[in-house]
This record gives sequence, structure tokens and C-alpha cells, in this order.
Amino acid sequence: MMTDRERVLAILEGRNPDRIPWIPILQSWWLYRRNTGTLPEKYEGMRLGDVQRDLGMGSRALNGRIFTVKQRGVDTVIRRDGMDTITEYITPVGTLRLVIRRTPELDIAGIPARTVGGDLLTTPGTGIENPIKGPEGYDVLTYIIENTRYLPCYEEYLDYEEEVGDRGYPLVKTADTPFNRFLMLAGYDKGYLQLYDHTDKVERLLEIWTQKHREELWPVIADSPAKLIQHGVQHSSLTTPPPMFKKYITPYMQEMSEYLHKYDKVIAHHADNDTTQILGDLKEAGWDMQECFATEPLVTTTLKEARKVWGNEMIIWGGIPSILLVEDLVSDEEFETYMDELFATIAPGDAFILGVSDIIPGPASLARLVRVRELVEERGKYPIQA
Repeated sequence: MMTDRERVLAILEGRNPDRIPWIPILQSWWLYRRNTGTLPEKYEGMRLGDVQRDLGMGSRALNGRIFTVKQRGVDTVIRRDGMDTITEYITPVGTLRLVIRRTPELDIAGIPARTVGGDLLTTPGTGIENPIKGPEGYDVLTYIIENTRYLPCYEEYLDYEEEVGDRGYPLVKTADTPFNRFLMLAGYDKGYLQLYDHTDKVERLLEIWTQKHREELWPVIADSPAKLIQHGVQHSSLTTPPPMFKKYITPYMQEMSEYLHKYDKVIAHHADNDTTQILGDLKEAGWDMQECFATEPLVTTTLKEARKVWGNEMIIWGGIPSILLVEDLVSDEEFETYMDELFATIAPGDAFILGVSDIIPGPASLARLVRVRELVEERGKYPIQA
């Protein structure tokens, strides 16, 4: 019998596992239940890894890194005001200001706020006050980009991979595509207005950013011992529709994927968004995997549509919408029907890792989690029967 590490590696290498891996993100559920005193009695005092093992899950392994970021001439000043965190990135050519906000509900659930947090260039998310408010911010952002260094920390990654062991295989987060990151830093609506009003300046910024990645970030990724690389987050039909995707994202990702594929890297996109209109574009751009892949009823995208467009050329990591695990929202009959359709759609099981988009929520029932484990044991052996 294969371990979850062996199953994931088999899929990354185009081979067939003994059964589909079941590797969701359990941490938020575990934190929420622990913080609210609703952790099932059998799991009280258990570590997260022990709970995952009991539920037949592999480890999502999202904490590995292959580089650290160092910025010259950039002073980062952080202060807190109630539930708000205000971060200023101070440079010789100006300052960018970011404000993020937490809520008690997010804290209890162990869910990070929607924030760029930490490094401005590589950590995904947005704030309630975005740092790029207009063309006056472009020179500051350009300065930060040009003075950023990506310092390899390969030994740290290898230590983490060893720590994960047979429970899974690390998915290493790197950065986003420059265009999507610009939209996040400006706010999607204001970002498109800026693109319309200051096209030449925005496109020049994107050229500088792409060159930085090409010359310094991509080689660090290529030389690393990591195989599974996340690059790109939350591109969607709404925020990066096909015309914008083809113009600003496809050329960048095609060049990057062609380069990294020479080094045997598998490139993943964090796809917890509605991707119905860009399914073909995601494939054409050169991604190898869509992880945390969101499907109906969370979004309009369906697993069946994705399989039709991608076939087995795109690895899907996902398949179960998070609300499906909440008994108050979805009946047992609806849950079983959905899971029947899922197994029929993914048969015989090629290029598929069963997961949840995006996380297993706190209200998810233990009974549903146990039922998924049973279904994987009963029906997940390769080749899966439709």
C-alpha cells in the first residue's frame, strides 16, 4: 500500500496511485473546534496530525519555503489600532500604506484576514486600504521590486519535507503573476480603472516586475529541491476575464512554465474562485495543477466541465465544495448524490487528488468527514469504477 507522499508523487510524475489521495486543509476546522470547545471528545488533546491520521487524511503541507525575501532600502513599520493592522512600506521615493482588518470571528476560526501581510510582493491577499492608490504609487512599487532579493533557503525546505514525511508532499508557495498581484495591491475595481487611465505606466510596471521574476525568482525556484510549486492565486472569470487573461497572464505563465518544466517542476495555481470562463486559458497558460479547485455550488464551475476541457492533462486537487460538509446546509441525500457524481466524473482516477475548496469549515460535521474517509476506502482504489 502506498503512503500519501508516494500517491502525490505518483500523480505529479504522471503515474497511477493505488488509490486517490484524500488531502484537504483540516487546520481551520481543528482550530475552530478547539477554540469554541466543540472538538469531538475523542480528539481532545490530540495534535492536528493525529486527527488527520484518524480521519484517513494526508497532510496538506503548506508551510515549506525555498527562499526568504530581503529588501534593501525599504523600512517596514507596523502598528495596530484595534482590529486594524497598519503597515507602511517606507522607501527613498515614497511610502505605501496598507490597512488590514481582523474580526473576532476570523480569530476564533483560525482564518487569516484577507491581507497582503508581511512581504508586499509574494504574500497573497488584499486589505481594506490598498497600497497602490494611483500612479503616484508606481515609482514606490518599482523601487521595492528592484530592491527585492530572493535568498535560497533550500536546507529549510528539506528539513520541512522530512518533517512532513509519508503524510504528504509539500506544496511550496512562491508568488503571483505580476498582473494579478497589481490588481490585488490596487483593489480589483480601482486596478482596472488605473489600467485604463494609465495604460503605459501600468504596463511598464508589469514589464519591470516580469523581468525581476525572470532574472532572479525563477532561477531560485528552478535550482530548488522542491518539485511542486504554487505560482499564481485566485485568477477568476470575474477578476481576470479571458481578454485580460490572454493579454497579461498567458504570455507570462507560458514563459515561466516552459522554463521551469525543464527543471522537472510541477506548477500549481490556487484556484478557489469561479474559473468557468477561463478553464481553457488556465491550460493554455501552462499550469499543471489547479489546487483548492472550487466547484458548484460555491461557484458556477463544475468538475465535469473542468474534466471535459482539461482531460487528464491538468491535475485537479479539490472536488468537494466546503459547504457539502455542513449538515445544516446540505442534506445527507444531497451529499451522497454529489459524491456519487464525483467518483463517476473522475473515473478511473487519473490526475486527481481529493480535497476541499478552500478549507474544511468549523461547522463541518465529523460524520461527514468520516463518511468521506469511508468512500475513499470503498470507492477510491485505482482504477475507480464510474
